[in-house]
Amino acid sequence: MNPIAIYALTSVLHDPQSVAALTEDFLSGLHISYDWKGDDFSDYGSHDLDLIYVRTGGTEGIFQRLLPQLVAKSGKPFYLLASDKSNSLAASLEILSFLRQQGREGEILHGSPDYIATRIQLLCRVELALKRLRQCRLGVIGKPSDWLIASHADADAVRRKLGVELLEIPMQELLDTLSATLEPVPTEHCDMPAVNEALPGAYRIYEALKTIVQKYGLQGFTIRCFDLLDAVHNTGCWALAKLNAEGYVAGCEGDVPTMLTMMLLRALTDISSFQANPASINPETGEILFAHCTVPFNMVERYELDTHFESGIGVGIRGFVPEGPVTICKVSGDLSRVFVAEGELLRCQANSDLCRTQLVVRLANPSDTDYFLTNPIGNHHVIAIGHYAEVLKALLKRCSY
Repeated sequence: MNPIAIYALTSVLHDPQSVAALTEDFLSGLHISYDWKGDDFSDYGSHDLDLIYVRTGGTEGIFQRLLPQLVAKSGKPFYLLASDKSNSLAASLEILSFLRQQGREGEILHGSPDYIATRIQLLCRVELALKRLRQCRLGVIGKPSDWLIASHADADAVRRKLGVELLEIPMQELLDTLSATLEPVPTEHCDMPAVNEALPGAYRIYEALKTIVQKYGLQGFTIRCFDLLDAVHNTGCWALAKLNAEGYVAGCEGDVPTMLTMMLLRALTDISSFQANPASINPETGEILFAHCTVPFNMVERYELDTHFESGIGVGIRGFVPEGPVTICKVSGDLSRVFVAEGELLRCQANSDLCRTQLVVRLANPSDTDYFLTNPIGNHHVIAIGHYAEVLKALLKRCSY
């Protein structure tokens, strides 16, 4: 089934042949693939994106009579296609005004063919991401780290707005799974003896986390990873780098809002993202240094193994991400706030006094640094390769309906 369907509203006062010719001209100019439904609304709401083409004026009453049926079939916003012929736009304006009076969400898609087509593709992408999110179960392994005093989540809001289930998993279950997991033989080698000694344990943490993921059918998780330092004298950095590269969302420190941000990006783009905290900010240039001890293996051109920065034990990852466009983002735990900014990754560095993976990013708008210094959403933020601000904002706007 095509993800896009187009339904039609047409007044009987208009000449059918003339309307058909105008319809062909208008829709062919969009250069999109769709299922044409005409005036048959029987399967409305069954596609990723359902569009209502207001072909002529005089169709407002038709829509009003259809509305109860359409609402029963779909809880999505109403998207009205409007051309510049046959009073299509005028009727669309009246219909959208009526929808607003009824407390319903909607939008008129009108403008150049390229603009309309681009908007349709974006909306379709958002609806597909929401479909993926509604199938998601995310694990919180252990509680958020004690220092994350502003980084908890509202599970009810997350379920209501995204359809995502948050599942609490005791840290002890992971430790028990670790005890029952055989220690794999590492396929990597490092010149640092401490790292070589820690590698088998790092691989075992990966195997245990993978067991938890499969047991609960998780699409992602965040783990209170610093507990591993005392419990098994190792770190989860290598395991998280590998699991993120395998298509799961794997977050650090039990930070649920950051995990949700990573999941939103995964649902929209199907790419891995980097959880990190700003280490320094230059408000004048818009440059920010982000750092953390793990990074998805599929985000980097190359990587080096080192110890975990704060503890000096275990296995940390020093990744080198390609220079180019990036998006920095974060959502709050109740999804009421979002920060999104685009920029350029200028360079990666390897200072010894910071977490191992270090990215220097210059924001496209230097004034966006004001957010970090006056009203941040926690300390961790998420970096993705590419520019996704528009589609990410569209997704969060859609979630607020």
